[in-house]
Amino acid sequence: MPKKNTVNNHKVTYKKSGVSIENADKLISMIKPIVRKTHDNNVIGDIGGFGALYDISKIKYKKPILVSGTDGVGTKLKLAIKLKKFNSIGIDLVAMCVNDIISQGAKPLFFLDYYATGKLNAKRGYEIITGIVNGCKQSKMSLIGGETAEMPKLYRGEDFDMAGFCVGIAEKENLLPKKNINLGDCIIGLSSNGLHSNGYSLINHMIEKRKIKVNDKINQENLGNLLIKPTKIYTEILNIKSFGKIKAIANITGGGLTENIPRILPKNKSGLIDFKKLKMPKLFSYIQDKGNIENKEMLKVLNCGIGMIVICSSEESSLIMNQLKRKRIKSLVIGEIIKSNGKSLIKYKNI
Repeated sequence: MPKKNTVNNHKVTYKKSGVSIENADKLISMIKPIVRKTHDNNVIGDIGGFGALYDISKIKYKKPILVSGTDGVGTKLKLAIKLKKFNSIGIDLVAMCVNDIISQGAKPLFFLDYYATGKLNAKRGYEIITGIVNGCKQSKMSLIGGETAEMPKLYRGEDFDMAGFCVGIAEKENLLPKKNINLGDCIIGLSSNGLHSNGYSLINHMIEKRKIKVNDKINQENLGNLLIKPTKIYTEILNIKSFGKIKAIANITGGGLTENIPRILPKNKSGLIDFKKLKMPKLFSYIQDKGNIENKEMLKVLNCGIGMIVICSSEESSLIMNQLKRKRIKSLVIGEIIKSNGKSLIKYKNI
């Protein structure tokens, strides 16, 4: 008798390919209760449908403009894996998207996430989603949907990636930046919560080269704990009484102060920042010292202690800063608007 072809008779299943539908279902059942806590009255239905529904008909705007933003967390994920700390990386994801739309004067409405990994671990997935829920609560918006993808052989070991998408709303006449940015206007810096989610390719490189170690101490605190701190969410800036006096906002993301502020400036106007006024926190000076990094490189890669900037007239600066203080947002004047010929730039003095 001919031998049976045992290879061809081997039963193929999705589970044997490395994908567990049961783990995905378990994660969804775990996160449903906490996700519902972010929902406002405009959310229609529950997570798990083919599309997420949000009713904007109840929101009273004369000329509503929807403002959307999408982003990821970047190589900060590598640090999270190294430290095995996953409960706050979701806050970073929300913040990276929300702070962008706040910069255009939009109030966040809802958020969707995407989480992909080689091997789905329900416990770790739950920690990550808990962070996203936390970020949505801080942003006062609803988490209305998402996607979890298990992709063996595409991601190795504990590697994973995540991305987010948020939508906000603004009155058309209140969109930022405004066109009335004038010479002499103030540049106010809002304090960051650390590195936020930018510059981690540099940080990971320094860790690999043993220029810094996650167990190093800065003011009696582990460097690893300082580096993994989540990105600050600046939603409260929308609620200050003088928000209408703000002419422009820039989220200080990849590219630092040098690259992000020019994005909101009109032609023939640049920003002049006094390096001494930045009062760079110890974390940044430590990284700079250990990496022998030049000031200009620091300002182009890291936020150097400034997570967001606001532009307003010099007459309104004190009032706006006092109102920010009441919202527990630290701020300081770091520069002013100056004239330039053509391309908008950021220039520095006392550097």
